[in-house]
Amino acid sequence: MPLETRYSGPTDVLIEGLYIELRAIARRERFRAGSPQTLQTTALINEAYLKLRKREGWESQAHFLGCAATAIRHILIDTARARMASKRDAPTLSYTQSFDSLAAAVPEDAQVVALGEALGQLSQIDPNLAKVVDCRFFAGMDERETANVLGVTDRTVRRWWVQARAWIHNEMEASV
Repeated sequence: MPLETRYSGPTDVLIEGLYIELRAIARRERFRAGSPQTLQTTALINEAYLKLRKREGWESQAHFLGCAATAIRHILIDTARARMASKRDAPTLSYTQSFDSLAAAVPEDAQVVALGEALGQLSQIDPNLAKVVDCRFFAGMDERETANVLGVTDRTVRRWWVQARAWIHNEMEASV
Protein backbone atom coordinates (compact mmCIF):
# COMPACT_ATOMS: atom_id res chain seq x y z
CA MET A 1 0.00 0.00 0.00
CA PRO A 2 2.06 2.98 -1.22
CA LEU A 3 1.61 6.17 0.73
CA GLU A 4 1.71 9.67 -0.66
CA THR A 5 3.91 12.31 0.97
CA ARG A 6 1.32 12.71 3.68
CA TYR A 7 -1.11 9.94 4.60
CA SER A 8 -4.36 11.48 5.75
CA GLY A 9 -6.56 8.40 6.04
CA PRO A 10 -7.56 6.63 9.21
CA THR A 11 -5.03 4.67 11.21
CA ASP A 12 -7.29 1.61 10.87
CA VAL A 13 -6.44 1.39 7.17
CA LEU A 14 -2.71 1.57 7.89
CA ILE A 15 -2.90 -1.07 10.59
CA GLU A 16 -4.85 -3.37 8.31
CA GLY A 17 -2.36 -2.86 5.47
CA LEU A 18 0.70 -3.26 7.70
CA TYR A 19 -0.63 -5.95 10.03
CA ILE A 20 2.00 -8.53 9.00
CA GLU A 21 4.87 -6.12 9.78
CA LEU A 22 3.21 -5.06 13.05
CA ARG A 23 2.78 -8.69 14.04
CA ALA A 24 6.46 -9.41 13.32
CA ILE A 25 7.56 -6.41 15.42
CA ALA A 26 5.21 -7.29 18.28
CA ARG A 27 6.21 -10.97 18.28
CA ARG A 28 9.93 -10.17 18.31
CA GLU A 29 9.58 -7.60 21.08
CA ARG A 30 7.32 -9.80 23.16
CA PHE A 31 9.99 -12.50 23.22
CA ARG A 32 12.78 -9.97 23.79
CA ALA A 33 10.91 -8.48 26.77
CA GLY A 34 11.42 -11.60 28.83
CA SER A 35 9.19 -13.83 30.85
CA PRO A 36 6.67 -14.32 32.22
CA GLN A 37 4.93 -13.07 29.14
CA THR A 38 1.55 -11.77 30.08
CA LEU A 39 0.79 -10.25 26.69
CA GLN A 40 0.33 -12.36 23.60
CA THR A 41 1.34 -10.95 20.21
CA THR A 42 -2.23 -10.13 19.19
CA ALA A 43 -2.90 -8.43 22.52
CA LEU A 44 0.26 -6.38 22.11
CA ILE A 45 -0.86 -5.26 18.64
CA ASN A 46 -4.28 -4.38 20.06
CA GLU A 47 -2.72 -2.30 22.83
CA ALA A 48 -0.55 -0.51 20.27
CA TYR A 49 -3.65 0.11 18.16
CA LEU A 50 -5.36 1.77 21.13
CA LYS A 51 -2.37 4.10 21.48
CA LEU A 52 -2.16 4.94 17.77
CA ARG A 53 -5.78 4.96 16.59
CA LYS A 54 -6.56 8.63 17.24
CA ARG A 55 -3.62 9.97 15.30
CA GLU A 56 -3.81 10.76 11.60
CA GLY A 57 -1.51 12.36 9.07
CA TRP A 58 1.19 9.71 8.93
CA GLU A 59 4.10 10.73 6.72
CA SER A 60 4.83 7.22 5.44
CA GLN A 61 4.57 3.56 6.27
CA ALA A 62 8.03 3.74 7.83
CA HIS A 63 6.93 6.66 10.03
CA PHE A 64 3.90 4.69 11.17
CA LEU A 65 5.98 1.57 11.93
CA GLY A 66 8.49 3.67 13.88
CA CYS A 67 5.69 5.12 16.01
CA ALA A 68 4.20 1.64 16.43
CA ALA A 69 7.58 0.37 17.66
CA THR A 70 7.68 3.19 20.22
CA ALA A 71 4.15 2.35 21.36
CA ILE A 72 5.07 -1.33 21.70
CA ARG A 73 8.16 -0.40 23.72
CA HIS A 74 6.02 1.68 26.10
CA ILE A 75 3.52 -1.15 26.52
CA LEU A 76 6.24 -3.72 27.26
CA ILE A 77 7.97 -1.43 29.76
CA ASP A 78 4.68 -0.63 31.49
CA THR A 79 3.91 -4.36 31.67
CA ALA A 80 7.35 -5.10 33.15
CA ARG A 81 6.82 -2.33 35.73
CA ALA A 82 3.44 -3.79 36.65
CA ARG A 83 4.94 -7.26 37.10
CA MET A 84 7.72 -5.85 39.28
CA ALA A 85 5.22 -3.92 41.39
CA SER A 86 3.18 -7.04 41.95
CA LYS A 87 6.14 -9.03 43.25
CA ARG A 88 6.85 -8.87 46.94
CA ASP A 89 10.60 -9.03 46.59
CA ALA A 90 11.86 -6.94 43.71
CA PRO A 91 14.82 -8.56 41.96
CA THR A 92 18.30 -7.25 42.58
CA LEU A 93 19.24 -5.02 39.68
CA SER A 94 22.26 -6.25 37.78
CA TYR A 95 23.42 -4.35 34.73
CA THR A 96 26.54 -6.29 33.95
CA GLN A 97 25.20 -7.01 30.48
CA SER A 98 25.97 -4.51 27.78
CA PHE A 99 23.23 -2.91 25.71
CA ASP A 100 24.18 -5.15 22.76
CA SER A 101 23.89 -8.34 24.79
CA LEU A 102 20.52 -7.16 26.10
CA ALA A 103 19.25 -7.38 22.52
CA ALA A 104 20.34 -11.00 22.28
CA ALA A 105 19.37 -12.14 25.77
CA VAL A 106 16.00 -12.42 27.46
CA PRO A 107 16.19 -9.58 29.98
CA GLU A 108 14.64 -9.47 33.41
CA ASP A 109 11.81 -7.03 34.05
CA ALA A 110 14.22 -4.76 35.91
CA GLN A 111 16.45 -4.52 32.84
CA VAL A 112 13.50 -3.72 30.57
CA VAL A 113 12.39 -0.98 32.97
CA ALA A 114 15.95 0.37 33.27
CA LEU A 115 16.25 0.44 29.48
CA GLY A 116 12.96 2.32 29.27
CA GLU A 117 14.12 4.86 31.84
CA ALA A 118 17.42 5.31 30.03
CA LEU A 119 15.58 5.84 26.74
CA GLY A 120 13.31 8.36 28.43
CA GLN A 121 16.35 10.33 29.58
CA LEU A 122 17.99 10.01 26.18
CA SER A 123 14.87 11.32 24.43
CA GLN A 124 15.09 14.44 26.61
CA ILE A 125 18.74 14.95 25.65
CA ASP A 126 18.59 13.93 21.99
CA PRO A 127 15.27 12.71 20.54
CA ASN A 128 17.00 11.54 17.35
CA LEU A 129 19.19 9.09 19.24
CA ALA A 130 16.18 7.71 21.10
CA LYS A 131 14.26 7.31 17.83
CA VAL A 132 17.19 5.41 16.31
CA VAL A 133 17.03 2.98 19.25
CA ASP A 134 13.27 2.58 18.76
CA CYS A 135 13.71 1.84 15.07
CA ARG A 136 16.82 -0.36 15.25
CA PHE A 137 16.31 -2.17 18.57
CA PHE A 138 12.55 -2.28 19.02
CA ALA A 139 11.29 -2.31 15.41
CA GLY A 140 14.21 -4.33 14.01
CA MET A 141 14.73 -1.91 11.14
CA ASP A 142 18.01 -1.85 9.27
CA GLU A 143 20.07 1.30 8.73
CA ARG A 144 18.39 2.18 5.44
CA GLU A 145 14.87 1.78 6.83
CA THR A 146 15.78 3.82 9.91
CA ALA A 147 17.32 6.53 7.74
CA ASN A 148 14.09 6.62 5.73
CA VAL A 149 11.98 7.03 8.88
CA LEU A 150 14.19 9.81 10.26
CA GLY A 151 14.89 11.53 6.95
CA VAL A 152 18.68 11.28 7.28
CA THR A 153 21.47 9.32 5.60
CA ASP A 154 22.53 5.77 6.43
CA ARG A 155 25.84 7.13 7.66
CA THR A 156 24.08 9.44 10.12
CA VAL A 157 22.04 6.50 11.41
CA ARG A 158 25.24 4.48 11.95
CA ARG A 159 26.82 7.36 13.88
CA TRP A 160 23.69 7.96 15.98
CA TRP A 161 23.33 4.21 16.67
CA VAL A 162 26.89 4.05 18.05
CA GLN A 163 26.28 7.15 20.18
CA ALA A 164 22.93 5.87 21.50
CA ARG A 165 24.29 2.44 22.41
CA ALA A 166 27.26 3.98 24.23
CA TRP A 167 25.06 6.44 26.12
CA ILE A 168 22.56 3.78 27.20
CA HIS A 169 25.34 1.40 28.23
CA ASN A 170 26.92 4.14 30.37
CA GLU A 171 23.57 5.03 31.95
CA MET A 172 22.75 1.45 32.82
CA GLU A 173 26.22 0.87 34.25
CA ALA A 174 26.01 4.08 36.30
CA SER A 175 22.71 3.06 37.89
CA VAL A 176 24.16 -0.10 39.44
